Amino acid sequence: MLGIRTVLWTLSVALSVVTGADFKAHNCSEVRQASIAKGFSFENVPLQEMSGDHLRVCAQGSTCCTSEMEDKFGQRSKLELENLVDETSHELRSTFVSRHKKFDEFFLELLENTEKSLNEMFVRTYGKPYMQNSEVFQNLFAELKRYYTGGNVNLEEMLNDFWSRLLERMFTLLNSQYVITEDYLECISKYTDQLKPFGDVPKKLKAQVTRAFIVARTFVQGLSVGREVASRVSKVSSTPACIRALTKMMYCPYCQAMPSVKPCNNYCLNVMKGCLANQADLDPEWNQYIDAMLLVAQRLEGPFNIESVMEPIDVKISEAIMNMQDNSVQLSYKVFQGCGQPKPSGMGGRSTRGISDVFNARFRPYSPEERPTTAAGTSLDRLLIDIKEKLKLFKKFWSNLPEDICKPHRVTAGNATDDDQCWNGHTKGRYFPEVLKDGLTNQVNNPEVGVDITRPDTFIRQQIMALRVMTNKLKNAYNGNDIYFQDSSDEGSGSGSGSGCMEACVTEFDFASTEAPVVGADRSGSGPMEDSAAATHPAPSAALLAGLALSALALHRLWR
Repeated sequence: MLGIRTVLWTLSVALSVVTGADFKAHNCSEVRQASIAKGFSFENVPLQEMSGDHLRVCAQGSTCCTSEMEDKFGQRSKLELENLVDETSHELRSTFVSRHKKFDEFFLELLENTEKSLNEMFVRTYGKPYMQNSEVFQNLFAELKRYYTGGNVNLEEMLNDFWSRLLERMFTLLNSQYVITEDYLECISKYTDQLKPFGDVPKKLKAQVTRAFIVARTFVQGLSVGREVASRVSKVSSTPACIRALTKMMYCPYCQAMPSVKPCNNYCLNVMKGCLANQADLDPEWNQYIDAMLLVAQRLEGPFNIESVMEPIDVKISEAIMNMQDNSVQLSYKVFQGCGQPKPSGMGGRSTRGISDVFNARFRPYSPEERPTTAAGTSLDRLLIDIKEKLKLFKKFWSNLPEDICKPHRVTAGNATDDDQCWNGHTKGRYFPEVLKDGLTNQVNNPEVGVDITRPDTFIRQQIMALRVMTNKLKNAYNGNDIYFQDSSDEGSGSGSGSGCMEACVTEFDFASTEAPVVGADRSGSGPMEDSAAATHPAPSAALLAGLALSALALHRLWR
């Protein structure tokens, strides 16, 4: 079928050239007017058609074009393709820019408002004891912000450290009649897991905060990567073969005194599929990236919702404080058993009651219905509804680009009924060749654009890899896992809110979970609270631990 269409098309071209020779020379005044309307300032537009032997792109029969006109048509064709791609991708690019900004502002303001709320509530509830130890809470929020903005922070270790610092401060306050030294506090820290001074709050809050922050940061990073890829791929780099094909399609009708004749739709599609072949190859990875973003958005509005985790965090921390205060006598007794009786401070017990009274204050229960619209005058739910609708529209964007550019009355002649009234690359008439499929390898026989399918665009391939890396990170975030991608040649962690690895960090991946293994844990000072089983089961040697770690790493890389 394709062969018959090609033969018919060749015959129609030949006939048009033969019969064209019998016509009288056309007047070129319409070409002059159309050129002026398009912004050209040609010095010498022929009054009538002349021989076109000097032309290199358009037909060399009778022509209204000089060499200068053809050259400028080529320059304009390149610029017009760039403008068409820029115009067609404008909504895509502006959406990623604006939504990245909105989500980033929202998460940062949520952190700021939560810290402010906790500070105000704790000052009002606990007063001086809190204000004297407020840096513990300030450090917590500083580290959360550092993690969100791209810092290499192990969330679980950081949260464990927060509860350890809080335990030290509270134990000192509740036992102010004793001298609590640094060595004594270090002894207490060994028994934290057994004592559980704050009840189950640290464990639950650690799981909630870790998952929520992993998802929030990764989602904003995903928006940033989408923004950068869309911006870069939309800047088209045209090959000489593409510019020739564009010139022939857009401006060779001028040379044949037909400036008002628009290209046939299928003709336009083949030209654009040839010129944008590398962009179309981005589509498979782009679609997977969009799907992964939608999955993480589901997590954000579901169990990993950072807004529902952070809003009541002051109440949850207060509950933990109350739990320790309620059990302070039993807690102190167990600590004294394990770490020994500390020396008296000489203050007696006169300050203990005042501190107990302070810690007896409790917050009213948190009510989700009272949740305000925090950042940028909106809520996370509304932001997510909006971005999910937009992301779904952007699937298959790059493979659909030729169709979007070749829409009727933008570039092409219009409807199918006008097939014989459009420019087919040689004359006004039907365009017979079939429209090719998308992608570089399918352009091997493109009838309009010479495409070297053996030389993929390295810049586009870099963007494909950047999407692949981000998609993998999004899928891990969906499962509550955090992966740090680090180029071995660049130790920098990136910059900007929600950054981390914003470029295509593809050289070498360093996989690090947020849960760091316990290395070299010192249990030599075991006291009465230690499980007796610890004495009968000696710790594995360092060599054995190292061997197991290397084996696990090898398996991980193999499975990956």
